[in-house]
Amino acid sequence: MNRFNVKKLGFAFGLTGALIYIGCMIVMATAGQEGTISFFNSLLHGLDTTNIIRMDVPLLEAFFGIVQTFIIGWLIGACIGAFYNAQIKVKK
Repeated sequence: MNRFNVKKLGFAFGLTGALIYIGCMIVMATAGQEGTISFFNSLLHGLDTTNIIRMDVPLLEAFFGIVQTFIIGWLIGACIGAFYNAQIKVKK
């Protein structure tokens, strides 16, 4: 069995999370409040997001959100890679 490179898998997860976060920012910037609510209501199987959608997010807060999402994604990917590698039987 092949082993995962833990750092590379973590980076892939982190970058994917950051891209999804940026996609969310693009939806919010282009669709407006009603379009954003409609998009996320349909994405979340009808969950009403009207009360939790906030359109006045400061740029610095959005930047920190991207960074935090990347870090959490990296940690999740690294853990998955490490746990997977730990389960592989080593041939001798």
